[in-house]
Amino acid sequence: MEREKRKWRSFMNNERKKRANRLIQKGALLEKYFDCEDLTPEQTEELLKIFSDYVNHNKPDYMKGIDNNV
Repeated sequence: MEREKRKWRSFMNNERKKRANRLIQKGALLEKYFDCEDLTPEQTEELLKIFSDYVNHNKPDYMKGIDNNV
């Protein structure tokens, strides 16, 4: 039982690390292409909201329906 708990904790820790790495990479790309290093998180969200409909509507077909949780 304890071994299964350790395996589960290890798995969850690994998933957390993957997510953190993915968020860091995406944040770096956001700053690179939108030149928004000096914006607050709230201002960044406003900026993304402005373009979200356009981007989602014009997203290439191969990017539509991708499971973003993987």
